[in-house]
Amino acid sequence: MAILKAADIPSVSLLYKLHKLSAAPADTKLVSTLLGPTQIPPPSKALNDRVAVYRADITCLAVDAIVNAANRFLLGGGGVDGAIHRAAGDKLYEECRKLNGCDTGSAKITDAYDLPCKRVIHAVGPIYDPFKHDESEKLLVGCYTKSLELAVENQCRTIAFSALSTGVYGYPSREAAPAALSAIRHFLTGKDGDKIDKVILVTFEKKDVDAYTEFVPHYFPPVPEGETSGAAAQELPSAPTSDPVDV
Repeated sequence: MAILKAADIPSVSLLYKLHKLSAAPADTKLVSTLLGPTQIPPPSKALNDRVAVYRADITCLAVDAIVNAANRFLLGGGGVDGAIHRAAGDKLYEECRKLNGCDTGSAKITDAYDLPCKRVIHAVGPIYDPFKHDESEKLLVGCYTKSLELAVENQCRTIAFSALSTGVYGYPSREAAPAALSAIRHFLTGKDGDKIDKVILVTFEKKDVDAYTEFVPHYFPPVPEGETSGAAAQELPSAPTSDPVDV
C-alpha cells in the first residue's frame, strides 16, 4: 500500500466541500461527554483544516506520530497493535520491553523504526464496562489527551489515531467517537492546541467509519460556504482496496 503524508489526507474542511460529510440537523442534541461541549459549537475553518478522517492502514502513514491501540504490557498483540509491531520490526519490541508497561488511560512514546512515521505513541484504552460508562469514558479520554500531550512534548505536529478500544476491548463505536472528538476539540482549543498542525482519525472497520461520519459534524461543524476560501477542491487519495494484514 502506498505511503501517505499528512498533507495527502483530506481535512474535514475538504470532506465537507466534497460532500463526504454533511452538517448535522439544526435540532441535533450532542451526546453527553466528560469534556463537552453540550451543544454544537460555532463553525471554525481553522479547526476543520486541522482535523482529518480517513479510512486507511495506519502503518502506511508518514506522519510525525501514530497512536497504537496497545495493551498494558506494550509488547504487541493482535489487530492494529500487532500490525504496528510487525511493520516497525524487532527494535520496537526491544524498546517497549524497557518501558515497564503502561497504565490504562495513559500512553507512552517510542521511536518508529521501520515504520514511515517518526514516532509511535502507545495508548492503553479501557476494556469497556457498560455498567461503569463514566469510568470507561474517563480512561478513553485520558488516552487521547495524554497522546496529544506526548506529541507536543516531542515536537510531533501531525498525529494519527487508530480507533482506540473499539476492537476486542468492546467500546461501542458510537460512544467512543464522541468521547474521542470531544477530547481532541478540547485539546486543540486549549493552551497547547496551536502546537498540533493536524489530527488524523484513522478508521478501517465500517462501524468506526460510520461513527465518525455521524459525529464529526457535531464537534467540527461546517463553515457556511460563503465564508470558506475559494480554493478548488483537490482529489481525494484512493481508499484502501484490501484489508491491512491482521487488522
